[in-house]
Amino acid sequence: MLTPFDAAAILIVLAAVLGYFNHRVLKLPSSIGLTIMGAVASLLVVGIDQLLPGSQVGEQVVGFIASIDFHTTLMDGMLSFLLFAGALHVKWDDMRRGRWPIVVLSTVGVLLSTLIIGGGFHLIAGWLGLTVPLIWCLVFGALISPTDPVAVMGILGRAEVSPTLKATVAGESLFNDGVGVVVFAILLEAALGTEPLSLGHGAALFLQEAGGGVLLGLAAGWIGYRAMRTIDEYNVEVMISLAVVMGGYALAAQLHISGPVAMAVAGLLIGNKGVADAMSDITRDYLLKFWALIDDILNAVLFLLIGLEVVTIPWDPRLIALGLAAVPLVLLARGIAVVTPLAVLRPILSLGRLAPLTLIWGGLRGGISVALALGLPDGPARSIALAATYIVVLFSVIVQGGTIERVLARARRDGPTPTAP
Repeated sequence: MLTPFDAAAILIVLAAVLGYFNHRVLKLPSSIGLTIMGAVASLLVVGIDQLLPGSQVGEQVVGFIASIDFHTTLMDGMLSFLLFAGALHVKWDDMRRGRWPIVVLSTVGVLLSTLIIGGGFHLIAGWLGLTVPLIWCLVFGALISPTDPVAVMGILGRAEVSPTLKATVAGESLFNDGVGVVVFAILLEAALGTEPLSLGHGAALFLQEAGGGVLLGLAAGWIGYRAMRTIDEYNVEVMISLAVVMGGYALAAQLHISGPVAMAVAGLLIGNKGVADAMSDITRDYLLKFWALIDDILNAVLFLLIGLEVVTIPWDPRLIALGLAAVPLVLLARGIAVVTPLAVLRPILSLGRLAPLTLIWGGLRGGISVALALGLPDGPARSIALAATYIVVLFSVIVQGGTIERVLARARRDGPTPTAP
């Protein structure tokens, strides 16, 4: 049996080897290259058993991947570090200018997208002869609606957009995953019959999870900021930032509030007020580089895992067809969930001509959706949701993530240059 250390060692070695190959040969963005190579490598190894009947290599690889609890690894381990590291680099002033689009897109947008995807998925499944209750289709809509902050922020550095729009995209992705997880939990309880689906219960759970996450993030970030301000020792201050992340996320789980929201808020506070007022130049340099390294390592492992987990997709032709049909459905829902709020908010703030395209095509799905799908209880609905989730995520990371720069560049050439707000 592999120990957790053995599994971590294998993943780090694979990420390093494939990352080196990608950098020297493929020259793709790291997240895209590792996802492609992970998926191709896992499928090739599994195919060995088909070519060599006596081989058990593929079986062993599938066993190793199955032994990794992706849901626990991401949701209870990696996500806290990734969200905090991503939030450190978001400028509060830029984000404050886009606060209303962030609030509306990460709440109303997620709910609207969930309803559209859930209804459309139910219709498409029926046309393909698959019986999926509407409530489980809404569960799928909830897990696939939030954009993944890790994937989104990976492409933001390469996209040439205004600072306010960039901060809006980052801010929405940081917070809509917390909202999406809460909506997912409410709908899953209703699907399992443990709690009735009611507006009152949903609102109470949302306030507890999201509101509690904001308060805990402010408290943890403020304590870390005040502690950093009283000393000037970069080793201790880096440890304080680690304590904020690990202690805050663990406490959020115990209090049954949103750890992702808490880490996003804590990262914003320390990345802005802490970096500006509580750190010397040396500490600032060490802390930001430390979290950039953590971000890069965990990103590499995460997207490699997404690629490797492809072997867990049930290869039923109808499920594959449903997953492929879900791709345009998710894009359509994202478009409606983005364009409608932006049109309503236009008198308050215009993010520029490229805002809808950036938010729609740059709204990538990633590890969070995969983790939620893998966390579903066993049953027919799980297989259907898992297959559709993987296909949407692979399309999102590889196609959307790989073309966003060219799509925005072409849109910029085809129209007048938008003025930065």
